[in-house]
Amino acid sequence: MNHYRIILKRRRWKRRALVLGAFVLFSVLGAVAIAAAPGSGQASAAFPPPLESYNDAQLTNLWEVLRNRVEKQPFNLWATFLFFGAIIHTFLTQRLRHIAHVLEHRHQEKFRLAAASGQTQGVRRVSGSARMFHFLGEVEAVFGIWIIPLLFLMNAFVGRSTMINYVSHHVNFVEPVFVIVVMAIAATRPILQVAEQALRWLARLGGETPVAWWLAILTAGPLLGSFITEPAAMTICALLLSRKFYALKPSRALAYATLGLLFVNISIGGTLTHFAAPPVLMVVQAWGWDTMFMLKNFGWKAALAISLSGAAYFCYFRKELTSLTERHAAALGEETDKSPIPLWVTIGHLGFLIFTIVHAHNPPFLVLGMLFFLAFVEITEDFQDNFTLRPPILVGFFLAGLVIHGGLQQWWIAPVLGKLGEVPLMFGAMALTALNDNAAITYLCTLVPTFTAGMKYAAVAGAVAGGGLTVIANAPNPAGQSILNKHFEDGVGAIGLILGALAPTIIAFLCFLLFR
Repeated sequence: MNHYRIILKRRRWKRRALVLGAFVLFSVLGAVAIAAAPGSGQASAAFPPPLESYNDAQLTNLWEVLRNRVEKQPFNLWATFLFFGAIIHTFLTQRLRHIAHVLEHRHQEKFRLAAASGQTQGVRRVSGSARMFHFLGEVEAVFGIWIIPLLFLMNAFVGRSTMINYVSHHVNFVEPVFVIVVMAIAATRPILQVAEQALRWLARLGGETPVAWWLAILTAGPLLGSFITEPAAMTICALLLSRKFYALKPSRALAYATLGLLFVNISIGGTLTHFAAPPVLMVVQAWGWDTMFMLKNFGWKAALAISLSGAAYFCYFRKELTSLTERHAAALGEETDKSPIPLWVTIGHLGFLIFTIVHAHNPPFLVLGMLFFLAFVEITEDFQDNFTLRPPILVGFFLAGLVIHGGLQQWWIAPVLGKLGEVPLMFGAMALTALNDNAAITYLCTLVPTFTAGMKYAAVAGAVAGGGLTVIANAPNPAGQSILNKHFEDGVGAIGLILGALAPTIIAFLCFLLFR
């Protein structure tokens, strides 16, 4: 009976995956058909249309505003339809990876039996269908996959030249480029060793036990993001958690709780300054905020929320966290000695990291610095740990797809936020952050001229508080998921992440709300 239920369950998820694939294919074919229709593909004057071009300031009903904007630009609805399709896809990635593993296992069994009988001719060593499902199950590839139907439909509705102009000139790829570079540098052995030594000072207060490391990484680590930027802090904290905590194989509940706590703390931990958190960077110039303003209105509340969340999860998981000490003692014996890193190599890596942070918004210098850094890594390969660009590039691909999709959502996000009061706005910004990058949310808020000082605070507070709910909620999250994905069976699940991040999100939200 159980075997029969498993078969039914697998077939059900296969059907869902096929439906998803059919939807993408239908979108592509539909776009081609529309493009071939007479009179289609006329380029618009400006795309996406400026919000004031809709001339709907006199409309007070939100539904009327949205309907008017769809009537004036029908592609708005298609862009949002595909955007939510990509979000739903992210929730299915864990199941798609599971299907890939099942298909690969079956194929390997088939190949083994064929090899035993000497009849391997015509039988592939690798399952093509398994690889396809594995690709569809890669979180970093999701928004890139959904760009394909998006560009086809954009070509059909607004014309090829407008589509090319949007991607080439309207979309800002600075953040993806910066994340690729800073993640590649921060993941190197010299930088990780410096961060580990700094956090060891705190861990020594607890005897350098797994509990002490867990608390040090999840409290002090995110606050470093206010000075070395959130993507760098995420990379360093995730790598240290992988070695100091996840390697000890915690329970599923504790693993997801730790991941959620990390994502939320990184999101709010960068608010001590005005240059480190992406959602803050989007508003500081428009609203005239500086580091003193951030420290006074956000920084100390973020530090309080991080401390309270860490204490709450420590109390709840105290028994299991304490039990990890024995596994830690066993793991110490398995660690291998590595050659010491010369001081000049460490200084060189720190110099590249500082250069990247200083030129975070200057892509030519980022690329130039990255080229010099790659040459430096090649020279110092004896002091590196299997340096690879695969994780940073995948994360950059994810963010590039996200900003292409996200830039087309202002037509509905801006009026939704503009209709809310301070507290509803804070809650709404937090909820919308789970569906879009929080930097995009705060940027759209700068386009609303009627925002008061209290509404500006509420929008940013809600956006950073909700930055850990999903992998798309905050730009550094894909980096953390890419590093820690291997510690979760079939990868990190979207529901597990939401449940793990829920408690610290509520604590952060209350800290920003009650002490405003």
